[in-house]
Amino acid sequence: MNAPFQARAGLRDPFTAFVCDDATADMLRPVAVEHGWSPEKVNKGGLRNAVQSLSISASPNILFVDMSESADPLNDINALAEVCEPGTIVIATGQVNDVRLYRDLVASGIHDYLLKPFTVEQLRDTFAHAQMVISGPRGEAQADKPHVMTAVVGVRGGVGASTIATSLAWLLGERAHRSTALLDLDIHFGTGALALDLEPGRGLTDAIENPSRIDGLFIERAMVRANERLSVLSAEAPIHQPLVTDGTAFFQLQEEMRNAFESTVIDLPRHMLIQYPHMVHDAHVAVVVSELTLAATRDTIRILAWLKSNAPQTKVIVVANGVPSGGALEISRKDFEQSIERPVDIVFPHDGKLAAQSAKLGKPMAEVASGKMSAPFNTLAGMVLSHATEEGANGDAKPVGARSLVDNLKSMLAKPKAKAA
Repeated sequence: MNAPFQARAGLRDPFTAFVCDDATADMLRPVAVEHGWSPEKVNKGGLRNAVQSLSISASPNILFVDMSESADPLNDINALAEVCEPGTIVIATGQVNDVRLYRDLVASGIHDYLLKPFTVEQLRDTFAHAQMVISGPRGEAQADKPHVMTAVVGVRGGVGASTIATSLAWLLGERAHRSTALLDLDIHFGTGALALDLEPGRGLTDAIENPSRIDGLFIERAMVRANERLSVLSAEAPIHQPLVTDGTAFFQLQEEMRNAFESTVIDLPRHMLIQYPHMVHDAHVAVVVSELTLAATRDTIRILAWLKSNAPQTKVIVVANGVPSGGALEISRKDFEQSIERPVDIVFPHDGKLAAQSAKLGKPMAEVASGKMSAPFNTLAGMVLSHATEEGANGDAKPVGARSLVDNLKSMLAKPKAKAA
């Protein structure tokens, strides 16, 4: 349905509504006329009628549906998604005041949910924002926000690379105000969607099985939306079904995400460096996540050497994760840095309580963290954007406004908004 990037409006009707009561219809019709839409497009019947009607006709650019008479809103919305064409902006209304329902609806692709009774001004604001999503040009945004692609690689399993990748994607979306894609390439055991309390869907496995299907419309349909600026492509493929691919699908996914989003974060399992070395060729930044152990030190040395040989243009950030405070270390930071022949850029201290809270809430650790624990996440986001800006400056043409983007991000991170008690 709706997507975090420009929808392909085509030549469909600009607006259609399906409502359950006369009061809602009477409020909608004059607002529709204000936007130049036909008041006759306001139909009676609600969500079920919308599904039946759109199964035999083209869906509009903006669809307003009333869920007041729906006994199972989520299932009905999923049924609506099956008959809606990609790019349709869906605005729902209903009488259930439940934050969990709202989150589930947004995750399912709903643009907005208006709780009854709503005002005419709320309706106008929602329609105005929907039109911005459809018709808003990306040209100026591209100039101010050149695409940033980051690959996050854990040197060993369990070092927390997926946790950091999810948090980085969230920060680029929420704090840097970039439309961001999180591509989780652990096909069988990925946690990108799980960490955000989402169902991964079949988009990624479909892409691998049918690379020829991958285009802008496929991305729009396959991505699972976490919030207004962050979308996820992940999978939980059956472990008895190995996925055989030559890597074409991964390359095409990168290309389409580069066109559709302002940032891409790839959660890249280390074994894919061997099978698909091209995955990091176009990455501006590679975040190498390690821990201070003997085995991790060995593998950090090997992966850094691999990156130097196979992706010399990619900026590398070394992260030491899960470092205990005051506890005995298997290898000291000094010895680790001497072994890998470069400094550690960022240290993430171990915090079991924060990790547990993040998992329980279904939110990335960067969103839950506060105080000193939030500093490493903020530093990482700033470094990623700084490195990407430097890469642009070293190229043939420096992106307009790129430096101010990094400065703005750093100022936002340095002065977080105070939350109400």
